Amino acid sequence: MTEKKVAVVAIGGNALIVDKTKKTIPDQFDAIKQTMSHIAGMIEDGWDVVITHGNGPQVGFILRRSELSMHELHTVPMDYCGADTQGAIGYMGQKALRNEFKKRGMKKEAVTLVTQVQVDAADPAFEHPAKPVGSFLDEETAKERMAKGQVFVEDAGRGWRRVVPSPIPQNIVEVDAIRTLIDKGFTVIAVGGGGIPVVEKEDGNLRGVEAVIDKDFASGLLANNLNADLLVISTAVEKVAINFGKENQEWLDEMTVAQAEKYIEEGHFAPGSMLPKIQAIVKFLKEGGKKALVTDPPNIQRALAGETGTWIIP
Repeated sequence: MTEKKVAVVAIGGNALIVDKTKKTIPDQFDAIKQTMSHIAGMIEDGWDVVITHGNGPQVGFILRRSELSMHELHTVPMDYCGADTQGAIGYMGQKALRNEFKKRGMKKEAVTLVTQVQVDAADPAFEHPAKPVGSFLDEETAKERMAKGQVFVEDAGRGWRRVVPSPIPQNIVEVDAIRTLIDKGFTVIAVGGGGIPVVEKEDGNLRGVEAVIDKDFASGLLANNLNADLLVISTAVEKVAINFGKENQEWLDEMTVAQAEKYIEEGHFAPGSMLPKIQAIVKFLKEGGKKALVTDPPNIQRALAGETGTWIIP
């Protein structure tokens, strides 16, 4: 029997919403079908895979629905938005994988685990909310919400937008369940949207908090906890570049942690885009990770064969 090779594969927003004109549920399912077909190829090649995913736009849709129906229905707290999207996106992923496995004649089954991720109540992020969520509001509405304790910032003339804390993930509550499912041969969808943010109270009970956890940092933590052989962060580009968009742009086949830190310091990676992905990979490798790969979904199998992608090593 061949030894298991475990990979955590983090899929980005482009795996669900290809562009602004394709946001409906059928559009999202069509997009995730494409991504899951590439991951199924990886599984067929012998990898045991845990899939993580983003949920930013989907949480935004729930918050917007809450705003539109606020005089008729209850609002939805952020942790419940996370749980709702884990279930819905997980359902799409499970269905897409099941159909793909059937088409390929693979005896595999996918399962989604609603995952809580513990953060530190004393994390400085709680004092400095900075992660934008939801839709743009006018100043009057934003100030009404601020009087009730929410935090809003004005966004470059486009309106006012709510910001919430983005604390560093500390502990994946259901990690043992994820490990057991992998050992039993399941393809697992977990830690969706970075996980449902919870803090531990003095009595040991968990309490959900109004926050958003970065999915790439949570994926790196999961990969560390599982002692995974590989962390794959799939994104919209085939490779990572330095001097991106400039005349001297250079695509990278490989970089070490030291090189990645140098490029971060030099400002090569855009905040809110490639920067958090590379930072999460650096953290993963510094904490015992073996290797990481950045590429887009259609090129995952080619990258694993050494033909493309950007590899990051300790």
